[in-house]
Amino acid sequence: MADKISGATISAAADAHQDKGEKMEDTKEGSVFVPHEPPTDFIHGNHSMYSDSSITFESYVYWAKRSREVEKNISTDDAGFAHWRKKFFSKRSDATVQDAPVVTESSAKTPSKTNSDSTADDWGITETEWEQAQRAGRTATWGSIFYLITTDIFGPINVPWAISQMGYGPGAALYTVFGAMASYSGMQLWRIFVGLDSTRFPMRNYGDVAFRVYGNWARIFVNILQSFQFFLNVSLLIVSNGQGLAQMVVGANGQGFLCFIAAEVIFMVIGFVFGQIRTLQRLSYLANIAIWLNVIVIIMTMAVVRQYPPNYAASLTSYDTPKGPVKTSGYWPENSTLKDKINAMMNAIFAYGGATLFNELMAEMRRPYDFWKGFIIAEIFIYSCYLLSGMVVYSAQGQFTFNPAYQGIPNSAYKFQTLGNAISFITGVIAALLYGNIGIKVFYNVVLRDVFHFPDLNSRTGKLLWIGLAPAYWAVAWVIAAAIPQISNLTSFVGAACILQFSFTFPPMLLVGFNIQNDAILPEEEFNPATGQAQRLDSGIKRWIRGYKKKFVWNTFDVIYALGALAAAGLGIWASVTSMHKAFGAGKLTPFTCANPAA
Repeated sequence: MADKISGATISAAADAHQDKGEKMEDTKEGSVFVPHEPPTDFIHGNHSMYSDSSITFESYVYWAKRSREVEKNISTDDAGFAHWRKKFFSKRSDATVQDAPVVTESSAKTPSKTNSDSTADDWGITETEWEQAQRAGRTATWGSIFYLITTDIFGPINVPWAISQMGYGPGAALYTVFGAMASYSGMQLWRIFVGLDSTRFPMRNYGDVAFRVYGNWARIFVNILQSFQFFLNVSLLIVSNGQGLAQMVVGANGQGFLCFIAAEVIFMVIGFVFGQIRTLQRLSYLANIAIWLNVIVIIMTMAVVRQYPPNYAASLTSYDTPKGPVKTSGYWPENSTLKDKINAMMNAIFAYGGATLFNELMAEMRRPYDFWKGFIIAEIFIYSCYLLSGMVVYSAQGQFTFNPAYQGIPNSAYKFQTLGNAISFITGVIAALLYGNIGIKVFYNVVLRDVFHFPDLNSRTGKLLWIGLAPAYWAVAWVIAAAIPQISNLTSFVGAACILQFSFTFPPMLLVGFNIQNDAILPEEEFNPATGQAQRLDSGIKRWIRGYKKKFVWNTFDVIYALGALAAAGLGIWASVTSMHKAFGAGKLTPFTCANPAA
């Protein structure tokens, strides 16, 4: 869990810019110049445009095509991995834009110029200046995207347990199928993004995509669910790191004791203190270091489990697995129930859950069209690592495989067990801070600000509210973690309720909506880019039917795909909730327990 964090650094970096509100004012960085101290909203897009329903679909498509044409002439040879080294290790909190070429939609070879090319807006800012400012913040290339997607998705610590519930054959097959499906869904999001994003109307996140396809209700729903996912991620980190801290204190000889719930409180208090950090630019480079620390834990775990027996006590406490010889299975294990199989599948889905932040990644790219290159290579790398780590640990520990894998190392190998727990505790704090920070901001902007009209988070009142919101957020997350000290079942619930939606349900639904509106546009329908209005020949259900029929086979497949994912989500929620109830009924674990599930 703790290693699936670095994609959040993109959002964190964007939040950092927004919080500082002081970048690119009356300065020349390379050839990019922003005059007259424009409001911060200018740099990041006028805030109102992201919920302005008067902007037509044709406007988004028209300006997106122009942006893609311009980007063909933009060089990316001077960016990529070198850029991200500067971004995360430089003393400056914002990436330099001196390498960004001065290519605008007004000066490039694009369709005919419009009056808007030279007309200033209400702030006295011309289109050329707008385009230059928007492109200045987009510096990532497909090479850096490969790195960021890998660090965001890569999380094999729960893969061995999932394989143990499925066996070698079904485990390999399902991780292969879900990997292919995750790739397909990621390409769908890429298709929509390049079709609707532009420097004129830039997109920032998943909610922006939902808004432009289905309207404001979809934006609010997606943003709330995204915030809920980040909240549950924090709860999961409290559980796993509470287990790790209590395990470290017990020691190799079983002497010494730290109550499990007290260990969770310690982790929560750390969140109380460091959660007051509103801007995360100083933490973003730590998030990238964290993934490599987790790679060390994974390699160490695969090596150690071949030399030491399983952690029988932890497996008995959490999964009620009696001590005995290690058994592996080529097919579904003989004692595997339907709920076990579904929970294992949800853990596999959780392992590929990175689509939540794909749109934030594309929003940082010089050429979003190149996203597919880094994405495909990253998926292949992640899939290979998942199968390797899962099969190695399962072959050594069989039915005693624990989640997370490094806590399945027995007390007799205390030094290795402690190394895994110590590193994961550090990375867990970083991950929880990132998830908590972004989750609070999404909740504040979507619910408190949009619905209840709270002040801007950067205002004096907003900053004071943050002081109280952060501890409240962490306290509620701790209540969930203490009430459900079951990592595998809680992971299954998060995978089914949230991650499955963002990675498998929403992308096909969004692409169908995009295709219908895009294919419904007739050649004889005129669009005026100066006014942003289109002369449509029809509307309503007739237009939707025409758009759907244009790609009838693919649209139908995607509808079935989305409905299947939604059904799987329902099964996953049922399996995880009933498994929680069964685990509590067995009496081994109880809510707000002092006994460590990993003891």
